[in-house]
Amino acid sequence: MADYLKNLRGRRRSAVSGYRRPAGGRVAVLGLGRFGASLAMELMGRGWDVLGIDADPGVIQKMGDDLTHAAAADCTDPDALAQLGVGEFTSAVVGIGTDLEASILATSNLADAGVPNIWSRANGRQHGRILERVGAHHVVLPEHEMGERVAHLVTGRMLDFIEFDSDYALIKTLAPAAVGGVPLGESRVRSHYGITIVGIKRPGADFTHATAETVVAPGDVIIVTGRTLAVENFAELS
Repeated sequence: MADYLKNLRGRRRSAVSGYRRPAGGRVAVLGLGRFGASLAMELMGRGWDVLGIDADPGVIQKMGDDLTHAAAADCTDPDALAQLGVGEFTSAVVGIGTDLEASILATSNLADAGVPNIWSRANGRQHGRILERVGAHHVVLPEHEMGERVAHLVTGRMLDFIEFDSDYALIKTLAPAAVGGVPLGESRVRSHYGITIVGIKRPGADFTHATAETVVAPGDVIIVTGRTLAVENFAELS
């Protein structure tokens, strides 16, 4: 395990004795493949402290300067994770994709360590169910979710689509004429279409919150929430 700690790299590039165990607001990312590395870099860009862990020393060598800390360690080894202080993190992400056994063991290790917010990547529904059983609080299906999102964009008139649950979504679409000309509070879009308009962007302006007094005009881009079928049907009005 001493070898793992000797491989710690990062912006601080401190010696092992200088490695600071995490407090709140830090994220451990286990597995720095394409998904994990992209996620780790996005979190860094948002100002989070990130500990990246991967079994491949070459990956750590490559990404060490980009992350707050990086360590070459076996994510399936609970002792290795314990010595890195992963159990003290408030959030952790298992980005391991191709090795299902390693993904499951890493998730189980995080659960055993008491990490309160565990996100795990799954390659399919069955894999996701197993991850939930061993302790994942959130399961991410990147390929499935991206395919579903693109399918909605290709087949409909939406500019963007995000499904939050099995039957609830948020979309970006052009405002249909059916809701224009009167304040939203008078248009009764919620009772007529079963949706809520929560944001609006006029040409040349930034997005802003929609209120009961907001009047939607042709060419406006709007953000709409509601049941998936309801928002799909509403988008077809544009």
